[in-house]
Amino acid sequence: MKDYHCIDFHGILMYRKNYREHDMLVKFFTAEFGPKMFFLRGARRKNYKMAADILPFSYGSYTGNIKKDLLSYIVNPIDVQHYLNTSNDIYLNAYATYIMNLLDTAFDDGKTSIEWFNKLFYSLRLIDAGIDPAIITNIIELQLLSVLGVAPELRGCMVCGRSDLNLDYSESMGGLLCENHFDRDLYRLRLDKKTIFYLRKFSIIEISKIKNIKVNNQTKKELRSFFDNIYENNLGIKLKSKNFLDQINNFKI
Repeated sequence: MKDYHCIDFHGILMYRKNYREHDMLVKFFTAEFGPKMFFLRGARRKNYKMAADILPFSYGSYTGNIKKDLLSYIVNPIDVQHYLNTSNDIYLNAYATYIMNLLDTAFDDGKTSIEWFNKLFYSLRLIDAGIDPAIITNIIELQLLSVLGVAPELRGCMVCGRSDLNLDYSESMGGLLCENHFDRDLYRLRLDKKTIFYLRKFSIIEISKIKNIKVNNQTKKELRSFFDNIYENNLGIKLKSKNFLDQINNFKI
């Protein structure tokens, strides 16, 4: 990627952090350039002109100087909006932050993916609109596994391909087994049929087309355990934002 001066880009603010006494670094997931870090001089001073445009959970279009190997700069906000419900609700905030942290882990800076920019945009919009954030998070977690190189086989049995029989998940084989081949893995997860159903559904669903989705609490618990096992035990990914999310959920119980 070459350097671009005063070019418009579309971005979703992933996080901010203080830098030196008066400055700030902000990271956006951009449609055009993937994740990019921007340097904002004087952003921590009172009356900073772009203060409202770099609040947490901001998204929109900006003009910036985009650098390939150095920090980029935001020159001017063009049309910036905010996920207001998410910003004002600690529960929604925790899920949205975790999703953005996952993408930050999965994508190197400068790795462009308009597909995942759109998935992030729509997942945050759904959470902000009140669609179950736990389920939206599960969908992102499942579909992100292909980016991380460990996408499970959920189309059918790993041995014979059948999907019309009872199915269960095999960690050792990285996908589903039908009841005719359960003996291939004595330590299969023994997941409930509803959990298997949703895993298969989540793997192919288009987030932009979701209108509503409801899952019972027991299935949600089993889905959460499934993804915790993959991300923490298989991938070694345990983010601080996930710890906070767990604390929030434990407090709600």
